[in-house]
Amino acid sequence: MSHPGVDTGSFELFLSSLQRFVKHRLIPLERYVEEHDQVPPEVVQEMKELGLFGLSIPEEYGGLGLSMAQECRVAYEIGQTSLAFRGVFGTNIGIGSQGILMDGTEEQKRTILPRVASGELLMAFALTEPDAGTDAASLKTQAVADGDSFLLSGTKRFISNAPFADAFTLMARTGGSGGEGISAFIVPADAKGLSLGNPDKKMGQRGTKTCDVILDQVQVPAQNIIGGIPGQGFKTAMKVLNRARLHLAAVGCGMAKRALDESLTYARERKQFGQPIGQFQLIQAMLADSQAELLAAWSLVKSCAKRFDALPAGSPDPSMRVMTSSAKMFATEMAGRVADRGVQIHGGSGYINEFPIERIYRDVRLLRLYEGTTQIQQVIIGRTLMKDVDVVS
Repeated sequence: MSHPGVDTGSFELFLSSLQRFVKHRLIPLERYVEEHDQVPPEVVQEMKELGLFGLSIPEEYGGLGLSMAQECRVAYEIGQTSLAFRGVFGTNIGIGSQGILMDGTEEQKRTILPRVASGELLMAFALTEPDAGTDAASLKTQAVADGDSFLLSGTKRFISNAPFADAFTLMARTGGSGGEGISAFIVPADAKGLSLGNPDKKMGQRGTKTCDVILDQVQVPAQNIIGGIPGQGFKTAMKVLNRARLHLAAVGCGMAKRALDESLTYARERKQFGQPIGQFQLIQAMLADSQAELLAAWSLVKSCAKRFDALPAGSPDPSMRVMTSSAKMFATEMAGRVADRGVQIHGGSGYINEFPIERIYRDVRLLRLYEGTTQIQQVIIGRTLMKDVDVVS
């Protein structure tokens, strides 16, 4: 087993602490985050102390060293509150640091990962560009050799946590066309020539920050290439995204659980025609559909995570790619349906900001877009199956 995680007793204690933190600390702050568009700094510090910035980083590098199955359970819990809270540390435990952990040199790991795990260093992942999102292999940001350094020029778009980041795992083209010419760089946020665009104004997920990252002849030492070998960046990015998709599937299940809980509470309390609306069969039907779909999605995520942990680290196993894409596609689409039914169950109240379901409905919409849209997951699944890959056995 390549991802054993921490022992069961220690993990259950950690999970209990997290559940209390979500219920008693984070959920009461949801209104504040919505109104002020930020997570209070003192809460960020509490998250660092709880170990949330190092969930997926091995203990030898200062993290908690959770397995994928354990990380998914954490994502499920944190998904039951405003996604801004997960967003604070999400890039540190996922796309920002996993490339270094999977493919970095030992020196890169020992120099960077302990600071990432403690929250001292906030990492972001810069792949998407104005003309290269889904088609990541067509990115245009150039890295031109200049002695023992590279000069990077280009624009990255929708980069999560960019306004707060201390460094970026950034993809740039060091060679020819396609994925083979892409390298992954560790780029300090304070590098000369690097600037940020204005924060994006988004439909939902207030408190999370994204913006453009603009590079104008930014000088980066060649030793900052992840793994020290040019041309491996696209493979690194795909491995990172494979894990991130499974994490987001678990987040989607957590969001669906919260949406269902809010719907149940309203269905029990709201009365029409002299009785709670939950007594009406058509309301019960929507609740039943949401519960069944949530159970199915969460079972898929847990099964996928268990299989992920059983494979060697960074395994190119195509069946795993099908499973993570299937989990991401099904769980995030499911979460959207559950949130939509939640608004319907609330009636007019579901369209009013006073009720959490309105925020959940807006927040959950992004899950079907980032880390690969639903349609891209369909393409990945279908294309891999056409290669006669057996997933179920």
